[in-house]
Amino acid sequence: MQDLRIKKIASLLVEHCARVKQGEYVEINSKPKAEPLIKEIYKQVILKGAYPRLNLSLDGIGYIYYKYATPKQLKKFPEIAYYEAKKTDAFITVDASENLKELSTIDPKKIALRRKVIDPISKEVLKKKWVIFAYPTAARAQLAEMSLEEFEDFVYNACFLDWEKESKNWKKLAKLLNKTNKIRILADDTDIRFSIKGRNAVVDDATYNMPGGEVFTAPLEKSTQGYVKFSFPAVYGGKEINGVYLEFKNGKVVKAKAEKNQDYLQALINIDKGSKYLGELGIGCNYRIKKFVKQILFDEKIGGTIHLALGNAYKECKGTNKSALHMDMIVDLRKSGEVYADDRLIIKNGKFVF
Repeated sequence: MQDLRIKKIASLLVEHCARVKQGEYVEINSKPKAEPLIKEIYKQVILKGAYPRLNLSLDGIGYIYYKYATPKQLKKFPEIAYYEAKKTDAFITVDASENLKELSTIDPKKIALRRKVIDPISKEVLKKKWVIFAYPTAARAQLAEMSLEEFEDFVYNACFLDWEKESKNWKKLAKLLNKTNKIRILADDTDIRFSIKGRNAVVDDATYNMPGGEVFTAPLEKSTQGYVKFSFPAVYGGKEINGVYLEFKNGKVVKAKAEKNQDYLQALINIDKGSKYLGELGIGCNYRIKKFVKQILFDEKIGGTIHLALGNAYKECKGTNKSALHMDMIVDLRKSGEVYADDRLIIKNGKFVF
């Protein structure tokens, strides 16, 4: 018997997120582990009078590609994929990976090179309707230190909100940020400041990510000053970097330390010029997400946290920093922390106070 939540989450992805309409071409990207959800999404797209295209991948394919591809192959632009992206109206991606660390031993420079090559495709997708959902697999449950049943409950509980109601509340925060010049964040081993003047705060109300639950914007590239100690491991390319501490001067990282995988952190920071600067400030607003599960799609939404991303800035935020890197790292404010907007306290100990 099918889990009734499968039909409900498929409906959210098709109707609320991708907003599928009759006559549209819809690409569904996933892996075999998510078969029940894939079939339900496919069915609902068909019932909308739209045209689904299923794009299935396998675990291990990415590893094989990056391990054996020559520089010539890495630099080859995929014309067919670009053509498909231009012709597609909506993209629904269901992440159902079973090996979450398969790229851990791959040189991050190879991944960065490939991302630069396919950047025109990424930009084409971002022009369209798109959504990403992380299907609850045993691998993700194990990483989160939960049983599969517990993790399924965690995932669906974070997704089944009244998104319209929540969006209205989060828009108040976005409006405040859009009137703000300077942001200051204070927490344990953290005192960091930057300007967001003239930038645009965006509300993630599960239109693009499922679950949603953040308001994000882009710092001015050369405005960041101070230092920050991140509360949880940064997870990038399947590899964990623990105890990350960064110092900034005139926007640029001038000192970087990690308790684990220091060399990997340094390699990521040195990927390109833009990887040394902040591309995003995000404020977590989904208070149904309380636990760090080593999946950024959930972790960056934890109510009572903020996250900062090194590297590429989002165009919709009017950010201008460009990089092959975009690595989110989280500061937990729930026990002790404050955020100020132009000297006005707006978050204290994880709660909004404005």
